[in-house]
Amino acid sequence: MGKNEYLPLFETRASRGRLLFKLYVLTIFVAICMILVYRVSYLPVEGAVEIWSWIGMFFAELWFSFYWFITQLVRWNPIYRYTFKDRLSLRYEKDLPGVDIFVCTADPEIEPPNMVINTVLSMMAYDYPPEKLSVYLSDDGGSDLTFYAMLEASRFSKHWLPFCKKLKIQPRSPEAYFRTALEPLDDPNKAKEWLFVKKLYIDMKFQIEATTKLGKVPEEIRKEHKGFREWNFISSRRDHQTILEIRVSSRLSNSPVILNVDCDMYSNNSYSVRDALCFFMDEEKGREIGYLQYPQAFENITKNDIYCNSLNIEMEVDFLGIDGNGGPLYIGSGCFHRREALCGRRYSNENRVDWKEVNDRKVKESAGVLEEVCRILASCTYEANTEWGKEMGLIYGCLVEDVITGLSVQCKGWRSMYFIPERKGFLGLAPTTLLQTLVQHKRWSEGEFQILITRHSPFLLGHKRIPLKLQLSYCIYLLWATSWFAVLYYLVVPPLCLLRGISLFPKLSSPWIQSFAYAIFANRAYGLVEFVWSGGTIQGWWNGQRIWVFKRTTSHLFGFFDAIRKLLGFSTSTFVITAKVAEADVSERYEEEKMEFGVSSPMFNILATLALLNMFSFVGGIKMLIMDVESKVLDLLALQIILCGLLVLINLPIYQGLFFRKDSGRMPTPVTYKSIIVSLLACSVALY
Repeated sequence: MGKNEYLPLFETRASRGRLLFKLYVLTIFVAICMILVYRVSYLPVEGAVEIWSWIGMFFAELWFSFYWFITQLVRWNPIYRYTFKDRLSLRYEKDLPGVDIFVCTADPEIEPPNMVINTVLSMMAYDYPPEKLSVYLSDDGGSDLTFYAMLEASRFSKHWLPFCKKLKIQPRSPEAYFRTALEPLDDPNKAKEWLFVKKLYIDMKFQIEATTKLGKVPEEIRKEHKGFREWNFISSRRDHQTILEIRVSSRLSNSPVILNVDCDMYSNNSYSVRDALCFFMDEEKGREIGYLQYPQAFENITKNDIYCNSLNIEMEVDFLGIDGNGGPLYIGSGCFHRREALCGRRYSNENRVDWKEVNDRKVKESAGVLEEVCRILASCTYEANTEWGKEMGLIYGCLVEDVITGLSVQCKGWRSMYFIPERKGFLGLAPTTLLQTLVQHKRWSEGEFQILITRHSPFLLGHKRIPLKLQLSYCIYLLWATSWFAVLYYLVVPPLCLLRGISLFPKLSSPWIQSFAYAIFANRAYGLVEFVWSGGTIQGWWNGQRIWVFKRTTSHLFGFFDAIRKLLGFSTSTFVITAKVAEADVSERYEEEKMEFGVSSPMFNILATLALLNMFSFVGGIKMLIMDVESKVLDLLALQIILCGLLVLINLPIYQGLFFRKDSGRMPTPVTYKSIIVSLLACSVALY
């Protein structure tokens, strides 16, 4: 073994070439200070509307400045991590630990069984000793359709797993692989086997989809496996036996490492387990790692990411910085956990793992005894009056139970780490409609804000337990829901003041305009460079600006007030699953990057009203410019007219949906009428 036994299994490198970023931060900071000085220095002395509008602008800009500062603090010290799987194999190949993999699903209609089994098969096919992998499907929906699909998948796996190992294919989800892979024509034997396995998969897929469409498992199939008897005692989806819990796996495989994934997040990299173990099994730093988070990525993102669902900036920029500040958040899927950390144990410097001893743990009970014990462990009553859901396992009672669980693990002294492999570890499905995207972000922002205003806040729970810079890093997400007021104010007050001829920004002839111009231009320009560097396109960046406005005026608004209502006891948390399938015409418009509306929603009422309000104000501003002979309007109101013009460009898909589109994805007629009436009423009040 020689020198290799003393070499680390992973290394951490700081980001280089940060001079441009630091120069950007310094100059923007100066510009922001000048803007705030201007607001304080030029407060109007006459007119109640003018004074209060100006004060509102000051507080909105103060909020933008604070949030920008937090964001730059997060991004100040990004780090990158690299693994050495060859060293892992040389030192530990015979002592590799067991890994328990949890695939979570809840609804066979929203999360089709065929998608679920593709994820399961991709996990079973990891490049790892098969006897050390245990894959568990946690089905909150208690669906016999999903159970049937798993039964078919278990039969297919007897051919699929050897096929993957023999041809060393990537990815190892059969659906993803056969969608892109070409038949190996250079070898007749391989081609024959390839076609055979593909036909097996197509036949299995057809059977599963046909059964799912039928809505029930045929009686002749139910007789083939005793497991179907469980559904004889189920009265509804909400009244069924728990399929599986982490505590059940502790009695079966009891592996020291746990991976959890969503059912739509198939494995795209067969070496992900080995990469993860390079962290946990590192002799120097491995014992302090509680969990390792992989980035989330999606295979169905359109060329220009119409709904900004790729999360490129979050995954490629923010999380690298959060890792440098003390460790990333746990974000639900694609995360490897140390079992003892997830189950509530506190970190101690004395923690030492003997991987040989860990692997010697054997289950001594008979199959019958195990089955009965696991039924008790999986029951909802088992955890009553225990620490499960409070200090052990996932923390209950929050829409983002993953984030709050990760924070709890960190506060017990464990480190978390973030790893971006060269080949993406997991690929999932992003929402394909605007409403799905907004509802998903509403859930996220509500849950994050719920953490902030309860005892689980990082400033309370994490006080003296995690670094202050990590506590602040959480804030870029925990404060999402509170951003609605500043953004909504900027989208409503300047346009209405424009109609009244009230100036809220410096004159074009004033030197103060330079600070506003630089802050806006430099911030957006740097954001564009950052977005393109992270793999996006220029049009994708513009779509991101649009969705940024949409989320903050709808998702975060509703998320804020729902979190407050829950805090006051007027409602309870409800987890909404994002649909993973779409109608054919919806999918077609998504691929064509046409924004999908189609249904009535309070969120669309707000978006349409704001779009029309800014359009009417922009037209009013242009009319004032045309009628102004002395060019005073241009000097006085130029920035407000430009702001309204930019918002009109951002809202072009809204106008198309309101007035020009004829397909089923257009804006519903009631939304159109309501938004026209409300926006005209607002403009009338501003004018008179």
